[in-house]
Amino acid sequence: MSEQVVAPRIRGFIATNAHPDGCAANVRAQVEVARASLPGAGIGTALVIGSSTGYGLSSALCTCFGYGAQTLGVCFERPSTEEKSGSAGWYNMAEAHRLARDQGRSFETINGDGFSDEVKQQAVEALQARFGKVDLLIYSLAAPRRQGPDGTIWNSVLKPIGGSYSVKSINLRSGAIEQRMFEQASEQEIADTVKVMGGEDWAAWVDALREGGVLGDRFRTVAYSYIGPQATAAIYRSGTIGNAKEHLEAMAHDLDARLAAELDGRAWVSVNKAVVTQASAAIPGVPLYIGILFKVMKRLGTHEGTIEQIVRLYRDHVALGATPVTDELGRIRLDDLEMTPEVQAEVATIWDAITTENVEAVSDFGLYQRDFRQLFGFDVEGIDYDAPTEVHRELTGP
Repeated sequence: MSEQVVAPRIRGFIATNAHPDGCAANVRAQVEVARASLPGAGIGTALVIGSSTGYGLSSALCTCFGYGAQTLGVCFERPSTEEKSGSAGWYNMAEAHRLARDQGRSFETINGDGFSDEVKQQAVEALQARFGKVDLLIYSLAAPRRQGPDGTIWNSVLKPIGGSYSVKSINLRSGAIEQRMFEQASEQEIADTVKVMGGEDWAAWVDALREGGVLGDRFRTVAYSYIGPQATAAIYRSGTIGNAKEHLEAMAHDLDARLAAELDGRAWVSVNKAVVTQASAAIPGVPLYIGILFKVMKRLGTHEGTIEQIVRLYRDHVALGATPVTDELGRIRLDDLEMTPEVQAEVATIWDAITTENVEAVSDFGLYQRDFRQLFGFDVEGIDYDAPTEVHRELTGP
């Protein structure tokens, strides 16, 4: 036994530990939403790349507990040991495994680098041996770097293209509103960011499944993207990350055409709503925007978290039998409620007027901070944070 009192170690957008009981409670809450909102059957086998946190976690929980699917997840997390605590994603997966085992469901995890050929081969072999052909592939891999088979490393950057740019941000330590200046990206930085966050690896996963003979009839695949408001466009959608997302979206058209011709399959990009994730916390301007957005959408009754978004994605768009509604570029728009003119106009007005002095009054940055801490299992209702807890959790099987 390795019981410890786990206190949060969070600095800005970096958290170096996680609380296993809080993470487990978060997973149970999402599972309850999935079970209450989805039919319990309808997807045979699902593969989720990036299954341990954020939209990927919600995607895996919905397939397993909302549709009864055999679910194989791929993630890259820090396991717990007898001496040290694990990452939040590790504890999320441990609880998902425990619940699946107790309920007689099939949920497995490959913990390794999803970019690597080795992990792709492990997934194919697991599918061949225990799962069968894949009905649904979710690609939700968000990583800052990628290593190629020859050892080459590409790093993604958050920079504008075509000139330097200053963006309004909130200091996550002090709460002060400040301007952050970013120099323009080089051509190499643009190319490297596309290599990490574009559509190449998504296509490589589809190719690996095809070559392994594990693509199901009417196979469907979805990758996640984001557009966001004009206020963050220069550093996000019009910058290096947005350039990579455009590559991802172009890849969706290519994959869709190939899959339709080969096995009546489909491929889409889903543009999702802004939510608090480990990845979004690192994007300048986005935490401030989310704090404002949450206040506006809560007042209108349209606020959704990741699990509500993915329930809607599956139910209305990508589950077998559903016909997705897409925009003029073929994208599923789960950000439809966020991007309504009413919401964006109110957010823009607050954005222009927000200061260090009025940030608490005109935004819901406190909710943003709470949601961020909850990603790591802290500030979760019903958890006794003064009590020791077992920090070593394993990914158990059936």
